[in-house]
Amino acid sequence: MPVVLSAAHVRPLLQARQEGRGRAEASLDLGLTTDQVEIEPQGVLLPDGERLPWPALEEVAANETACFVIENGTPERIQRFSTELNRHYSLMATAGAPTLLISGIPMHRIKGVDPHQDTLLKMRAIAPGSGPVLDTATGLGYTAIEAARTAGHVLTIELDPAVLDIARLNPWSRALFANPRIEQMVGDTFDVVQDLPGAAFSRIIHDPPTFSLAGELYSTACYRQLYRILRHGGRVFHYIGDLESKSGHGVMKGAIRRLQEAGFERVVRRPEAFGLLAYK
Repeated sequence: MPVVLSAAHVRPLLQARQEGRGRAEASLDLGLTTDQVEIEPQGVLLPDGERLPWPALEEVAANETACFVIENGTPERIQRFSTELNRHYSLMATAGAPTLLISGIPMHRIKGVDPHQDTLLKMRAIAPGSGPVLDTATGLGYTAIEAARTAGHVLTIELDPAVLDIARLNPWSRALFANPRIEQMVGDTFDVVQDLPGAAFSRIIHDPPTFSLAGELYSTACYRQLYRILRHGGRVFHYIGDLESKSGHGVMKGAIRRLQEAGFERVVRRPEAFGLLAYK
């Protein structure tokens, strides 16, 4: 597995050098695990024999929120640009799991909770359940990974392959590509759901980008398709954002109305998860 670092995980190594220590504990995968490494004059010697030179580590430390993959001792910032969608994507470090930035907008909550905790709150909102799950926006795959812990099959849809390129470099996303219960599909969710069979899913996690980036995924037409492919007694968790904020409250009101127009007679606010729960 490649070494992936952020400033927070490099500073202890620089501190160990300054203090003249010969060994230090470090995370080489954005906080998932830790390893003992050797502190040498030329750099840090990893357990597999690779050496990370000090200039490379200092470059990482100088970028507070960026994430870097280390290739042949050289740090490369984890980012992509989609010419098709004219969007810039990057992996942003947090105190826990990293988040995905789309044109500078974080795709997870990062204030008060980290992206992993944000995902757990969404899953608790839609629990319990064990049947097939649809995840309408893969992103870094956190939702699909958590859903697959209880579901026998998870279908997750991602619009842009550039996002999956970033996910492949994110240590927290590894299960997205390793878990056989997760099926990935590349395409526009608005189009893909129209071709899915009716009553195919017991739960749907609908976590689209912001309304300004993907307004069609907040439309009555999209919600009608979600209703059609959801089993009787099933539930949709629809991430909105902070329901108490001015913008979030406005999006929530429109989403509730359109969900009801689509057939969901019961729609419940779940403010702790920044979303709505709709029942069929």
